[in-house]
Amino acid sequence: MLKKEERQRAILNLIESRDISTQEELCALLEEAGFPATQATVSRDIRELSLSKMPSDLTGQKYVRIRMSEGDMDEKYSRVLRDGFVTMDKAQSLLVLKTVAGMAMAVAASIDAMHLKEVTGCIAGDDTIMIAVKDASSVDGLMARIKDIVGQ
Repeated sequence: MLKKEERQRAILNLIESRDISTQEELCALLEEAGFPATQATVSRDIRELSLSKMPSDLTGQKYVRIRMSEGDMDEKYSRVLRDGFVTMDKAQSLLVLKTVAGMAMAVAASIDAMHLKEVTGCIAGDDTIMIAVKDASSVDGLMARIKDIVGQ
């Protein structure tokens, strides 16, 4: 078990010090650091560490850690939402949110982590999120909350 913890600590150190955009690149860097790992192992580590991809000036996208300490979690999630938000529109009891390309998964993870009472769940693509809202009458209130968070 220690090897797994050490490998995951190495992954966190790598993504904090470099812009890593693919699992293959992460596997190669882990190998260089003395942690041989398969793509399947790295994929599992990415999921367990709550890593997501965000836009990067250098590589197009890079892995970042979404899970934060309790004290500043809300502000971190709000910032991810603000950074990725483009537009939103309602469709009955669904809210469709458009994001900057490549940020939908990170924004959806942030919305899920905020535990907004109106949100049942999110499905994210590359730049679009479908948010299932508990009922159609709650969509306008959720839109107002999101506008408030993103400063619109």
